[in-house]
Amino acid sequence: MQGSGSVARSTIGAEVSTVDAAAIEAASKRLDGVAVRTPLERNLRLSERTGAQVWLKREDLQIGRSYKLRGAYNLIAQLDDAAKAAGVICASAGNHGQGLAYSCHILGVHGKVYVPRTTPRQKRDRIAALGGKQIQVIVTGDTYDDAAAAAIAEGSATGATMVPAFDDPRTVAGQGTVAIELVEQLGHAPDVLVVPVGGGGLVAGVATWIAERHPGVRIVGVEPGGAASMAAAVAAGKPVTLPQLDSFVDGAAVRRVGDVTLPLVQQAGVELMAVPEGLVCSEMLALYQTDGLIAEPAGALSTSALGNGLDVRPGETVVCLLSGGNNDVSRYGEILERSLVYEGLKHYFLVTFPQEPGALRAFLDETLGPDDDITLFEYVKRNNRETGVALVGIEISTRDDLPLLLSRMEAAPLDIERINPNSPEFRYLI
Repeated sequence: MQGSGSVARSTIGAEVSTVDAAAIEAASKRLDGVAVRTPLERNLRLSERTGAQVWLKREDLQIGRSYKLRGAYNLIAQLDDAAKAAGVICASAGNHGQGLAYSCHILGVHGKVYVPRTTPRQKRDRIAALGGKQIQVIVTGDTYDDAAAAAIAEGSATGATMVPAFDDPRTVAGQGTVAIELVEQLGHAPDVLVVPVGGGGLVAGVATWIAERHPGVRIVGVEPGGAASMAAAVAAGKPVTLPQLDSFVDGAAVRRVGDVTLPLVQQAGVELMAVPEGLVCSEMLALYQTDGLIAEPAGALSTSALGNGLDVRPGETVVCLLSGGNNDVSRYGEILERSLVYEGLKHYFLVTFPQEPGALRAFLDETLGPDDDITLFEYVKRNNRETGVALVGIEISTRDDLPLLLSRMEAAPLDIERINPNSPEFRYLI
């Protein structure tokens, strides 16, 4: 961990670049007229839940629907003419690619964007639309890290400049400009600033500027539970590669955080926490149904933490960075499913029925409650003439209904096995 007065450095070509408040302020001037000054809005739902004054910095309304434009443009704009002529290249889960694509369009630079197969088609299409003739989208690998490896190899072969999504001082400085805007809009520094964390570019930039210009602000970084790579790096004292990764929160599912970003996060004293993916889904639905906001999984990370592990004091001013609004409508079925499971309202069972008339009717009348709803019923009859197994999905009205349902199943004259949400088999259901 670096000392409190030190600055993270990274060698770029023959130069040494720093990430400090001055670099972030210079990036802010560079982005003037390019990036949108996104709104800062008070959120009634979260304010009432916590008793604090909760504000949302709406980077979902940025060009490309995320903050990523800030870092990509700040880096590309500083390249010399020869480097711009050689082109740029990046790996992206979707949002960084959109930022790079728009930057290439504005600056007249050719670029290639490598995305993993898990990137929603909506994001791929937006990259192509924002970049136009300046951009080529290449789909490869199953994770962000697979795409990054392919992009690095391409850059080495062609001489194109790699534009990292987070691990470059120029990217970090550009992304940190969000902090300058929100403090200007609020009129003062918040008591608590909640930031989503993937590879660490946003939280490193924001925390660096806040710590230098407004020390004393509590900065909280929120990671997906299945991709908490920053917490793992802090615990190890260096970036480490996660052996397993849940890619659902695709905009923040990074196996290894940056060599540039980790020291900055440590230096600023960022408080880290992780939230389960199911909770993120519940928050996405609340943002949509109550607040009228469309957030992608990574975009809902910061707000999902409020009142769900992150405690704030009544009356405090809290700003959450709503970081991305690129959600594919086709994902809402899975989002709803994950939310119901997390909330304890959706459960799955294997029920062995005897091959006799009335068996299913007895199950419906005697085992299920009046408000229980069968949402899935898949029956498989093989060569056994006496019994057949059905996969049954049941949605209950409240979490408190589950003990009674399980009690009735225990008393039923059927072989009923509950599928544990933490079991490997459950992955085939959602």
